[in-house]
Amino acid sequence: MALRNKKKRSGEQIKKRDIRHSALAPYLALYLDYLRTRAYSDFTLTQNDANLRRFIEWCDERALQQPTELNRPIIERYQRHLHFYRKDNGEPLSIASQIQHLQNLRGWFKFLVREHYLPYNPAADLVMPRKPKRLPSQVLTLKQVQTILQQPDVTTLTGIRDRAILEVLYATGMRRTELTQLKRHHIDSERGTIFIEQGKGHKDRYVPIGQSAIEWLTRYLLEVRPHLILTAHEDTVFLTDYGEPLTKNRLSDLVKTYVLKAGIAHGSCHLFRHAMATHMLENGADIRFIQAMLGHSELTTTAIYTHVAVQKLKAVYDASHPTQLQRSAKDDLFDDLDAESEEE
Repeated sequence: MALRNKKKRSGEQIKKRDIRHSALAPYLALYLDYLRTRAYSDFTLTQNDANLRRFIEWCDERALQQPTELNRPIIERYQRHLHFYRKDNGEPLSIASQIQHLQNLRGWFKFLVREHYLPYNPAADLVMPRKPKRLPSQVLTLKQVQTILQQPDVTTLTGIRDRAILEVLYATGMRRTELTQLKRHHIDSERGTIFIEQGKGHKDRYVPIGQSAIEWLTRYLLEVRPHLILTAHEDTVFLTDYGEPLTKNRLSDLVKTYVLKAGIAHGSCHLFRHAMATHMLENGADIRFIQAMLGHSELTTTAIYTHVAVQKLKAVYDASHPTQLQRSAKDDLFDDLDAESEEE
């Protein structure tokens, strides 16, 4: 076994902003402790920590040292800062990222009001940026999905693992975070289900998984995972070459590699989620069932897939639109003429 001779990937840990000397830092520490005691996920804690550190750093640059100095005009200035901010690559923060920053601020201020460090929440009725309702930019065809699934070299241990990952993503439509947090006891091969514990919004759910995915998952668990595992108590299903649970970023890089190999220019884990939902909808699945599988709180979120599931719409169009009917009639006429010619 040479798997663990590979060097660990660097850059997966986000460098924290140094706010040790800020007068606002203790208030952030109190808030994070508050979230921990209420069993918020590690992801939520990390996100709040990173986004609020960014805000505290911005405040320090402007000599804002006390919560009582953080009034509505200050928060609106910060909102403008987020809007005009440019990352190292020159791109702006996405609207979703801007909204998340401001929502984290709002939650922090709500806590500070509750603990009597602030008289009111300056972000309580802040008007959030309008998030555009966009359709998935790309939905894989079934043939494209099959091409991606065939990319891993299944004569190798890591290839078997990677094939199992791709199969599970497409079979279940689970989010990448949910896959990295999957435990062995979450898998019920006999019933053909996977239990997703504390998915987005702290919600549990069961999702069915198809036979092909079960077979590859079982093969990985029996043939590969025993060679990767470092400690007997490690229960995480998918492990890296050096025996640690896959991180979200590592998973995205892994999947993206096979997407590119399949000749598809962009996309990673979420491509399979979009494809699963769209393909099931096109094959007649009730949208409420798809909502349950994806773990969407609102049906309107799932309904976006009705706009990209165009195969049935195209069939109805071909069968009913006058231009298509005329074209079909011409095709039938030419077919009849060809048949007569062959008879002669």
